[in-house]
Amino acid sequence: MTNKISIDDLNGADRESFIAALGGVFEHSPWAAAAVADRRPFETLAALADAMIAAVRAAPSEQQHELLAAHPDLAGKAARAGELTAASTAEQASAGLDRLTEREFQVFHHLNGSYREKFGIPFIVCVRRHTKWSILRTFERRLANDAETEHRTALDEVFRIAALRLDQLVEARDRLPLTGKLSTHVLDTHAGRPAENIPIVLYEIDADETRRPIVETYTNRDGRTDAPLISGRPVPIGRYELTFSVDAYFAGRGVPLADPPFLSVVPVRFSVADPEANYHVPLLITPWSHATYRGS
Repeated sequence: MTNKISIDDLNGADRESFIAALGGVFEHSPWAAAAVADRRPFETLAALADAMIAAVRAAPSEQQHELLAAHPDLAGKAARAGELTAASTAEQASAGLDRLTEREFQVFHHLNGSYREKFGIPFIVCVRRHTKWSILRTFERRLANDAETEHRTALDEVFRIAALRLDQLVEARDRLPLTGKLSTHVLDTHAGRPAENIPIVLYEIDADETRRPIVETYTNRDGRTDAPLISGRPVPIGRYELTFSVDAYFAGRGVPLADPPFLSVVPVRFSVADPEANYHVPLLITPWSHATYRGS
C-alpha cells in the first residue's frame, strides 16, 4: 500500500488528526482511535495495535455490539450498490465476493439472513485470510454457535481485520505477524538439475470445483519463480491447484518421449489451513514420474 503514515508522524500529530488517520481501522468506529490518542507515543506498530485492541476489549458490551453491527454483510446489497467503505470494498474483492454468480449471491443472501436472525449482527470474518470456499464453510459452521461464543468469535475477527488495516496504513520499524508465503520450485531429477522455463499456473478451487487462475508464471534458471506465488499478505485458507507444463521442457532437452508423452501437464492439488504460515510446494519430475511434499 502506498502513502503510508509513519508512526512518528502519528505520535506527533494533534489529537484530531490522529483520530482522523486511524478512525477507519475499526469499521465506522473512530472511538477506538480516540481511546488511545492520549497514550502516545507508541514506539512500535505492535504497541499501537495492542492498545487499540485492548480499548475495544475494555469497552462496554453495548459499544462492542455497535461496532459489530457497523460491519456490512458479506456480498450484501450495500456491496452491490457500491456503498461500502474503501477498506471493506477492497477486502471483499480480495476473496472474489465482488464477482459472485447470481446463485452464489443468493447463497450469501440466505446465510446473511439466517445469521442476522439468530445473532442480531452481521456475519464478520477477516476475508483477507479466506477464499470464497472457506468463507462459506466458516459461515455454515458458525451458524451452529451460541450467542456468547459467536460474540467472542466476531470480535476476534474484527481484531484481525483491524490489525491488517493498521499494518497497511502505518509505516513503522516493525510489521505485524500477519503474512504468509506460498512458493514452489521444479527439480528435474532425471538430469539432476533445476528445471528452467516450466510454465506454472496457480488456481483457486471453488466449492463447485471451478478453477480460477490467480497466478501464471515460469520457472527461472534455479527452477524457482522470480517471486513467491503469494507473499506480503495472508495466504487465504482454501483449496488450490498448481499445474506444471513439463512436456515441452523434456522435449527441448532432447529426452526421448512417447508420442504423446506420458506426462504433459502435472497437477498438484493442496490445501492451505494456516494463512500466516509458509507453504512451499515443489515438484520433483522425470519424464515418467513426479513427486511433491509440503515444505516451508
